[in-house]
Amino acid sequence: MAKPEYDLCVIGGGSAGLVAAAGAATLGAKVALVEKHKMGGDCLNYGCVPSKALLHSAKVAQTMRKAADAAIDAQIPDVSLARVMRRVRSVIQTIEPNDSPERFRSLGVEVIFGAGKFVSRQGFEVNGRMLSARKFIIATGSRPAISDIPGLKEVPYLTNETVFDLNEPVPRLIILGGGPIGVELAQAFSRLGSDVFLVNPQSQILRNEDQELAEVVADRLRHEGVKLHLEATAVRVEGEAGRLRLLLRQADGAELWLEGTHLLVATGRRANVESLGLDVAGVKVSNGRIVTDKRLRTANRDIYACGDVVGPYQFTHMAEHHAGIALRGALFHLPAKIEERVIPWCTFTDPELARVGLSETEARVQGIAYNAFSFPFHEVDRAITDGETAGLAKIITAPDGRLLGAAIVGPNAGELIHEYVLALSRNLKVGELANVIHIYPTLAQINRRVANEQLKSKLTPNAKRWMKRLFGLRGSA
Repeated sequence: MAKPEYDLCVIGGGSAGLVAAAGAATLGAKVALVEKHKMGGDCLNYGCVPSKALLHSAKVAQTMRKAADAAIDAQIPDVSLARVMRRVRSVIQTIEPNDSPERFRSLGVEVIFGAGKFVSRQGFEVNGRMLSARKFIIATGSRPAISDIPGLKEVPYLTNETVFDLNEPVPRLIILGGGPIGVELAQAFSRLGSDVFLVNPQSQILRNEDQELAEVVADRLRHEGVKLHLEATAVRVEGEAGRLRLLLRQADGAELWLEGTHLLVATGRRANVESLGLDVAGVKVSNGRIVTDKRLRTANRDIYACGDVVGPYQFTHMAEHHAGIALRGALFHLPAKIEERVIPWCTFTDPELARVGLSETEARVQGIAYNAFSFPFHEVDRAITDGETAGLAKIITAPDGRLLGAAIVGPNAGELIHEYVLALSRNLKVGELANVIHIYPTLAQINRRVANEQLKSKLTPNAKRWMKRLFGLRGSA
């Protein structure tokens, strides 16, 4: 048998694929990277980067409107969506060199553009060329899942892959989907001057989050003018560009027409597993995702898969984590396994909502014994000085005080959650967080304050009586 041409062939140039290719080349492997469209994948071109750039412009506009809260004369922002989108694209272009073909070729990676497929268990064909490798990593990512709504195929609609190409005003935007993408873009466009209607089939937005915390985000959206249509099902779409109508069926069975100039579909993601010849390669697919073990090996032990094609957490940081696990196995046969317990995420609305570990709902449904403690931002001094008092931190603990999960809705929640990520990964008890000195005044003090709530719960009346008797204390408490 001929010796394979490459040590590693990576299929897909998104977050997972780029980390795997760069890491392998740096470690001395001969690497081929196949990408059929754009380097950087969804995160750079259609996801994390452009959405956060858009949210930043939207927050600046909202700050101008709310300047009176800081004793500054407020202004109505003059928003040009075309200018905003030009800035979004310039942000992408600034970051793009990190993911460019030139950079990867400078690392020694052979970058090949084209759509390919497996033609054998160890052979991948692209542009009529056969690539052979000792190991393969499939990292082809995901794409928007489009709902099968009557009329949708006949009208123009947006997804996260096209919304950042807009140059015209968006007077009235209808959004299908109340997940992170739909909710973030709803707030962004509302703050940039659009009338926004968000349609969600569930009774709460952000259905994977604690209801109490998700409702803080929903209240802010409503306060800023977003019209939430919850427990509503899309029945039919009709119209043309600039004049669209969506028929809804509400929870009570009544029907309602929504009229908009633009329609955004944000109803989930679908893994890119088609047309890859996976059956020929002996790679199994189930429920639209590639099946792997905890080491990210597929049924063909020479092929690994990572990122969105594996799921279930479709986050850039999980794709990068997956890439590291797959790389260690593919190159060095190390038995590294994916992290399944401590997985943080954040929805970057204002206020942000971040979470790691068990939610209270999950603990209750799974029959896990737990205690829940919370502390509000309106009692944190830095939040008061900054005028950002909406929200709270909530922790879920085992009866012995060991941390099981944490969630924060409030300013900079995505930054604040990492203290709990570390605590969970080290199986710490909440009391250990309470004993850590936190700088005053910072928002991070909320992590100590909520930990203190757990310690206070141990001070039962009986415990206080024993302490007074033991130490000769004379107070009335």
